[in-house]
Amino acid sequence: MVESIRKLDGKTTVETCYFISDVEDNAKKSANSVRSHWGIENSLHWVLDVALKEDDCRIRKDNAPQNFAVMGQIAVNLLDKEKRVKRGIKNKQFLVAMDNNYLKIVLALA
Repeated sequence: MVESIRKLDGKTTVETCYFISDVEDNAKKSANSVRSHWGIENSLHWVLDVALKEDDCRIRKDNAPQNFAVMGQIAVNLLDKEKRVKRGIKNKQFLVAMDNNYLKIVLALA
């Protein structure tokens, strides 16, 4: 069990989350595992939202939301993998849209 206390704008909220693990009686190791999981999760979703505006997406029908999310993750992974251009994901996305040669380079990484 992890209890999170958050103070924001004078309000205090308490959230309790339960986790299942095979780690026995090691609070420090458990806390590090939970923090690292959410750090990875938050950084990926932040990139997807900032670069692809995923939170603004209105696709809601059938399997389309999951398919669109997977395509977005693939795009972010490929753009992140490309190291020649020293720019952020959003700028690389713009370059891919404007330059077919750069698009070929990025797609060749797949």
